[in-house]
Amino acid sequence: MNDKEGRLKGYDCKKCNNKGYFYTVENELICAHECECKSIRDDINRIKTSRLGASLERCTFSSFQTPNALTRRMKELGEQFTAEAKKRTGKWLFAGGQPGSGKTHICTAITGELLRSGLNARYIIWNDESVKIKANILDTETYAKLVDPLKYCDVLYIDDFFRTGFDDNGERKKPSSADARLAFEIINQRYNQNELITIVSSELSLDEIIMLDEGIGSRIKERAEGFIMNIPNKSDYNYRLQKG
Repeated sequence: MNDKEGRLKGYDCKKCNNKGYFYTVENELICAHECECKSIRDDINRIKTSRLGASLERCTFSSFQTPNALTRRMKELGEQFTAEAKKRTGKWLFAGGQPGSGKTHICTAITGELLRSGLNARYIIWNDESVKIKANILDTETYAKLVDPLKYCDVLYIDDFFRTGFDDNGERKKPSSADARLAFEIINQRYNQNELITIVSSELSLDEIIMLDEGIGSRIKERAEGFIMNIPNKSDYNYRLQKG
């Protein structure tokens, strides 16, 4: 019965052969058990229904274009990081700088690979998620349900981190105190658990994030050492502008 092939798609599970359950014999009774791959499939389905979902199949390492040394290095670091992350070494990755440079593509490719390897993954766009979480700050139960999965999941991909805009003088605005507290709560918890993997992309460089909040930025810098991509803010690196 366990050898029979199932019809579930999206993740190849050798334990249940893609049925979603497996059998054991207990006290001469045949018992069915839900397979642990259910949580992995739930993660894949949740991310597919998020904004990342449409990109999950399109944004892979094989489809990432490498017209210059910078993009070749980005791809190389992304593949190296993925191999490290699959070993549960707790490494982080930071990709910041020029919009349109391929940061989201690389981070999505990594997340897809880690999902398919069986790791529990979450994806958030920072501003969207922080607004939702802060709206429930007085509801302890709901707040915990929103924040705890981000603090403890195997893999967390934070997109557009600290995208704050500029003030009238053209200076980068600081995140609100509520935003900074929330970011620190999530980042610090993951920082203190060595096996958790965190991927951060931002239009800011890591130095800019450190200037905005040293406690948060320094933790990202320490854990992402060796896997930091700071793309110079040059329109030549905005490949969206070069299409068509």
